[in-house]
Order: sequence, then structure tokens, then C-alpha cells
Amino acid sequence: MPLQIVPIPAFEDNYIWLLASGSQAVCVDPGEAAPVAGYLKRHGLMLTQIWVTHHHRDHTGGIEALLRDAPGCAVYGNRDIRAATHTVGEGSRLAAFGCGVEVWQLPGHTDAHLAYVLDDGGRRHVFCGDTLFSAGCGRVFTGTPEQLFHSLQRLNSLPDDTLFYPAHEYTAANLRFAAHIEPANPDVLEAQAGLAVPSLPVSLAHERRINPFLRTHLPQVAQRTAALSGQAPADECAVFTAMRELKNGF
Repeated sequence: MPLQIVPIPAFEDNYIWLLASGSQAVCVDPGEAAPVAGYLKRHGLMLTQIWVTHHHRDHTGGIEALLRDAPGCAVYGNRDIRAATHTVGEGSRLAAFGCGVEVWQLPGHTDAHLAYVLDDGGRRHVFCGDTLFSAGCGRVFTGTPEQLFHSLQRLNSLPDDTLFYPAHEYTAANLRFAAHIEPANPDVLEAQAGLAVPSLPVSLAHERRINPFLRTHLPQVAQRTAALSGQAPADECAVFTAMRELKNGF
């Protein structure tokens, strides 16, 4: 059976990603139980795995209730996820629907943030939580800007056709900031004009054209960031850090 991946809206702007094939399902970061339980019931699916990227309540709040209906469901998460039945971290491997899944540790948003990289016939699907957003990236909480920069650089090393599944619908706001950093970037303007919701998933090729946090190597991005921040960033990581500070107040 072909793999289906759908976003289940939760709260104001969260997406709980649900993967399904046949009668089995996996969900990622269930901050709320009810939307997931409703989808499973409507489609006759059995929840077999939960993947958790990080500990924030809007990513974990629904786990306990879902487990009451699916007591045999495996919960994968890092050491700080109390509900995890399987503790995973960098390099851990699991399987779903006959596909291999590799766990990457991507600190920055939090110090223990994970991503789940699923390989479906050679195409990568990355469930990246709050590390990468379309046209943006996560805030820094218990990690550091330097960690987040290197985590994004790692994601940027993947093939162009890699698909990313962020956990929030922040694209419209992120594109406004991207246009603030690169007002002459035609790809950003085109993305704004053609924006539809849900705006996700997104390909890495697309993000390389519009996401300023993946474009810190470009002179125009570094120069604009320096002008707006009043700083003189010495390298790409410093450009990233200054830009993340600008986004915090945008």
C-alpha cells in the first residue's frame, strides 16, 4: 500500500503529521489527542507508533490520551520525553511501513531536539519539528544559536528533492520576514503570491531559494543583515545569529 502523509491541524497553527499505509498509522508530535483520534476513527486506522521531536507541550500533550486507546503503541523520543517507551537519539534507527527511519539530533530550538528522516524508495521525508520552518526556523529556547545554525546546515546537506514536514503553519509570517531580508528576491515574492494553506510539506530545493536562514552564505543576505542589525557579522554563523535576533523582534 502506498504511504500517505497528511497534516492534522491542532491548536491555532500546529500540524500533527500522520503517516498511514493499509490499516496502520504513525503520528508525529501529537500535542492534542482529539484531532488524531478522530482521524484514526474516520479512516479505520490503528496507531502503532508516535514520534516525538521535542518536549514542548504543544508537541506532547496528547500522548497520554492516545495511549489509552492504543496501549500497544510505541512512543519514540529523546531522554527528556517522559512518555517515551523507546529512548532514541542521534543515529538510532527504526522502521515504519517497510521504510527505514533514521533519527538525527538537531539541537538549537531545544538542546535535545530530534528529527526523524524516513527513506521511502530513495526519497527522504524529514519530520523536523520546530527546527526548520518554510522560509524560517525555530526560536532558540534551551539550545544555542550556534547549535541551530549547524542543525540547519546539516539539513541543507540533504538532496534537493527532500521533503520537510515542519510542525507549524508559520509560512506567511516567515515570508514577510524573508522579503524584509531580501526585498529583491523574486522567489520570495512568487511564494507570497502563490501561498496556499496548508503550505507544507516543502522541498529543500524550494527552501534554498526562499529561506534566508539557509542563505547566510550570500553576500546580499549578510550585507542586509549587517545593515538592519547594526552589527558586522564575521562569518555565516554570526550572520545567522544576528538574523535570528532580528526575526525575534520582527
